Amino acid sequence: MITQDRLKEILHYDPETGVFTWLVSPSQGTKKGKVAGHDHKSSGYRVIAIKRKLIPAHRLAFLYMTGSIPEFVDHINMIKLDNRWVNLRPATKSENNRNQKLRKDNKSGVKGVKWNKANKKWQVQITVNGHRMHLGLWDDLEAAELVSILAREKYHGEFANYG
Repeated sequence: MITQDRLKEILHYDPETGVFTWLVSPSQGTKKGKVAGHDHKSSGYRVIAIKRKLIPAHRLAFLYMTGSIPEFVDHINMIKLDNRWVNLRPATKSENNRNQKLRKDNKSGVKGVKWNKANKKWQVQITVNGHRMHLGLWDDLEAAELVSILAREKYHGEFANYG
C-alpha cells in the first residue's frame, strides 16, 4: 500500500471538493494537473490507479488527511462519488451497513418494516452489531415506522439512516 508521504508527492487532494489531481504525470496518457481517477461502473465509487492497482478515492482521502485508512470509510450523505472531507467518516462494517438507502425490494416504503403475511401485521426488525432484533408486530404502518425510527436512533446513533 502507498504511504501518506508518497501519496502527497504524486497527488493533491482538495478536502473542500473531494477531488484528487495529479502532481506528476503517472503514465503516458495522463498529465500533471489532470483530475485523477475514474468512476468505477460496478462499485459506483471513484477509483484511482496507483501502480496498476485501483484504490477508492475515499480511502485515499483518509490516508492523505490522517496518515491511515480505517477499516471502512462511510459516505455520510450516501453519495458514493462525494469525497469531500466533511462527507467522510471512519466506520466499522456494522456502522457502514447502517448508513444505507432503502432497499429496492422494500415494499413498505419504510426501512426495517415488512408485511408479515402469517400474522397480517407490519413487522419491525433492525440489525444491531450483526444480530437481528425483532421489535414487534403492528396493525398500523405509521406505528411500525415510528418504532423503527426510535430503534435506529437508540441503537445506530450517528449512523442511523431512515431510508
